[in-house]
Amino acid sequence: MKPNSTMICAALLAYLSTAAFADGLTTVNYGGSNGNAQKAAWVDPFSKASGIATNAIQYTGEMAKIKAMVEARNVTWDVVEVESADVGRGCQDGLFEKLDWSKIASKGDLMVGAATPCAAGTFVWSTVLAYNPALTRSTPHGWKDFWDMKKFPGKRGMKKEARYNLEFALMADGVAPKDVYTVLSTSAGVERAFKKMGELKAYIQWWEAGAQPPQFLIAGDVAMSTAYNGRIDAAEREGNKNLAIAWDQSIYELDFFVIPKGSKNREAAEKYIAYVLKPQPQAAFAQQIPYGPTNRAALKMLDAATLAALPNSAQNGNTAIPNSVEFWTDHGDALEQRFTAWAAK
Repeated sequence: MKPNSTMICAALLAYLSTAAFADGLTTVNYGGSNGNAQKAAWVDPFSKASGIATNAIQYTGEMAKIKAMVEARNVTWDVVEVESADVGRGCQDGLFEKLDWSKIASKGDLMVGAATPCAAGTFVWSTVLAYNPALTRSTPHGWKDFWDMKKFPGKRGMKKEARYNLEFALMADGVAPKDVYTVLSTSAGVERAFKKMGELKAYIQWWEAGAQPPQFLIAGDVAMSTAYNGRIDAAEREGNKNLAIAWDQSIYELDFFVIPKGSKNREAAEKYIAYVLKPQPQAAFAQQIPYGPTNRAALKMLDAATLAALPNSAQNGNTAIPNSVEFWTDHGDALEQRFTAWAAK
């Protein structure tokens, strides 16, 4: 998951020089608690086990930076975390190396969608329905309740973009989770989603940064909000009590590791990815931060308390749907333009 650009501090930029880690493996992630969890569960243990000096730096998801390195044939990053939306484009544009899966993992050990030609899915995160129990009085279940202003009065927090909001609107209108993208792929489905959004528009408090939903909920500004599951968990760990997640009908996606085209440490990079995808490191990461493992065996290694906070555990993932990268690649620009105009009215 991408952080806000303000999370990058000037001191970290110094690490991007070509000489910074000339003799070691450089991994790149989105920083924050995610980066800390990767360091504890993957980076340091791999370095110790393999003898390969492994360093972790952070960025804000700028594909342009990877493209510039590849085109200049001066690639200083070896393993980079990217979101699902960047995987297909980056592979198609020749920015990522094709992975030799015979050296990395058995694809059958991983969840559907985790093994692609150019990228390895390393963890699962989710956009969920979060709420303030002191304001809702009872537990909401799914997006129909999110839209129910009589049963659950109060403002609603929603990210100011079309992606996911349109899916949530259709589920609120009675579309089964498994049918959401089929319906949304039709013009009638799009009209239906925007009509449903219109019912809620007067009660929406928009958010743009992932840190905002827990802030809105804790302050009592909204009774419910769409939110990233990791942000709600982090706020709860800080002692904030008026936060809870309703996992019904959440939308999950994967973050991936890629090897930039021209990496001088391709062999070591593949070894690192192979290590990360083993059950034990996958389980160790989930114990650090509530993002689910992509290796199915890792789920069996986790205790009930850890599983209760993961997007893809049996109890939380049974009504969840995967984000459709294909749909948003094909229709995203047009829908986002329409959404922006609609929100501004």
